[in-house]
Amino acid sequence: MNVISCSSSSDATPHYYISIPRTSILILIFLFIIGFSVSLFILIEVKNALFFLASLSLSAIVAAFIIWNAVSFRRNTSLLFFLRSFPVSDLRLARHGQLVKITGPVSCGEVSLESSYENVGGCVYTSTLLYEYQGFGFKAFNLKQPCFLWRLAFSERLSTDFYISDKNSGIRILVKAGCGCKIVPLIVESRLVSTRKHRILSPNLTKWLTHRNLATNSRVIRLEEGYIKEGDCATIIGILHREGDDIAMVVQPPELISTGCLWQRLLFPVNFDGLLLGLP
Repeated sequence: MNVISCSSSSDATPHYYISIPRTSILILIFLFIIGFSVSLFILIEVKNALFFLASLSLSAIVAAFIIWNAVSFRRNTSLLFFLRSFPVSDLRLARHGQLVKITGPVSCGEVSLESSYENVGGCVYTSTLLYEYQGFGFKAFNLKQPCFLWRLAFSERLSTDFYISDKNSGIRILVKAGCGCKIVPLIVESRLVSTRKHRILSPNLTKWLTHRNLATNSRVIRLEEGYIKEGDCATIIGILHREGDDIAMVVQPPELISTGCLWQRLLFPVNFDGLLLGLP
């Protein structure tokens, strides 16, 4: 998954989800069953295939709509659209408790991070993901995991408090993204290692797996890593917290934030819990 709880340990718990009431899904399934049964009855008794074909067409459209939303959800389409379309805030006029968006270069605070595999230092956010190829046996199949051939076997996502300099005003502000804060990162990891063609593990990969008590047996895996290091340009959406006239910081929103319905893109609303962090 793409979501973390910011701490010194790995956490794959999701902090965003599609906002669809379960009652709506049950009603949709009930209407589908009724419509299909009636159209099938008309086809058999009246020998009229018009209603049956209409029912199949409507079902195909609904199924395509749901599949499109499922794929878009995995690709964070709604969150990316929300991040890019949300207006950039004027920090000179922004009020305490206001949801703000800041874009600019980042710099480390008191603590900096180092990426897990490539050992890139001076980072404010790092993520290292290990995927395992399931094949068609689905030996490690989990009902909570999507039915794709690759499954996330291990994730290590970390962030720390950092500073971001607003491009528009030049104001440098602290982002509280350290221990205890939830982050929704929209960072694309780069593929570093893949054993799909050659299953012999390199000494560096073997050492990395051993330090995390992960299996080093012959299997098909791939390793991806991403990070935001000092000097990179990033975008953050969070709540502005002011202490007096001079001290200000961006903190995690106290409640869920919704992207709203994106009907122009045929997307359901997505609720997310935490600071939204991405690249401009």
